[in-house]
Amino acid sequence: MKRLFFIILLIYGCHVLAQEVQDSVKIYFQQGYSNLDMSIAGNYRALNRIADSLKTSYADSIFKLQKILVVGSASPEGNISLNRQLSEKRAKVLFEYLSHHGLLPDSLKEIKFIGRNWNGLIRLVEDDENVPYKQESLKLLREIAVEAERGVHSKSDHLRRIRQFRGGVPYWYMYKNLFPELRVSQLYLWYEKEWNPIVPQPETKADTLIISPIDTVTLPQTINVEMTTPCRPFYMAIKTNMLYDALLVPNVGVEFYLGKKWSITANWMYSWWKNDHHHYYLRTYSGDIEMRRWFGRKSKEKPLIGHHIGLYGQMLTYDFELGGRGYLGDRWSYAAGISYGYSQPIAKHLNIDFTIGIGYLKGEYKEYIPIDNCYVWHSTKQRRWFGPTKVEISLVWLIKCNNYNHKKGGRR
Repeated sequence: MKRLFFIILLIYGCHVLAQEVQDSVKIYFQQGYSNLDMSIAGNYRALNRIADSLKTSYADSIFKLQKILVVGSASPEGNISLNRQLSEKRAKVLFEYLSHHGLLPDSLKEIKFIGRNWNGLIRLVEDDENVPYKQESLKLLREIAVEAERGVHSKSDHLRRIRQFRGGVPYWYMYKNLFPELRVSQLYLWYEKEWNPIVPQPETKADTLIISPIDTVTLPQTINVEMTTPCRPFYMAIKTNMLYDALLVPNVGVEFYLGKKWSITANWMYSWWKNDHHHYYLRTYSGDIEMRRWFGRKSKEKPLIGHHIGLYGQMLTYDFELGGRGYLGDRWSYAAGISYGYSQPIAKHLNIDFTIGIGYLKGEYKEYIPIDNCYVWHSTKQRRWFGPTKVEISLVWLIKCNNYNHKKGGRR
């Protein structure tokens, strides 16, 4: 009887053997913001790895997602109430990102906020040999951690003691080098791994195809599969200046985001409108290139939006004659200046960019007078102008590359 019980227990244990598997990463955020910035620390690599893990779990029935947890914390100077709200916003951003890679029911999501992470700060100080007055600082931090756990003293008293300790030298070192490590969201995923060596036979149904064990399939040893390798994400934009469009001057511009809030943009316009019967001419070729620096709160949420300043250079030729005296700049005129602008989102991938540039323009032009069927040269002059040389109200189409490059090949 005992032997039979042991055999039954062994068969049952082999039939379903569950093992819990945990995966976790740290995701960093800018201080006071909840937007997901792939350029910070190792966010891009960490999120892509965790997304791959999630996609694999849904592609392979052996792994089943059991829970996903986001743990947020604050550095010592942070406001608890505000940081709790910020932590929840960051968790929702992470859930939204991962929902694109697999189904995430609300029943599996969990958010936890642990407050000021004194123990985390202690570990960082222990691992950093450059902390001023390290041993004394550790002693003070351990005392504060015990008091905080017991609810002794207030946050302002703890922060005051750290700031006043040794003239604030250890505090400012920790604020600059260690506090950012505490402003993170720790992302945890738990999977249940099941091993089923004894697979029960499915019930036969009218729409089920049963393959006989005699039938065999020979698989090739080498299979070409689609492999993906991560690439550095980039943003670009295609735009048109609606002021020139209104004047029937076709134009186009492109802008590339270089990272770290820098971008480079180039524009070109061309027109050749004429009416020989009335001597009307509007001809222009013009191009410019500009290096921009983005700043402000909006620029932290998404590339190529918000405030920007820039340095630009221009070149143009022109021929204007509207029924009277004409102006011909048949040689290139040049300009350079500084610009300021603001790019306002109006849709997910559309912005309107308002830009004005102040610079210096220099070039040679000729004045002429249309008489009968001739254009009579009148004089040649030099144009020197300091003032607005660039005005834009542009419609901007934002484009982002895919997160992966694809290539063929591989052995399985």
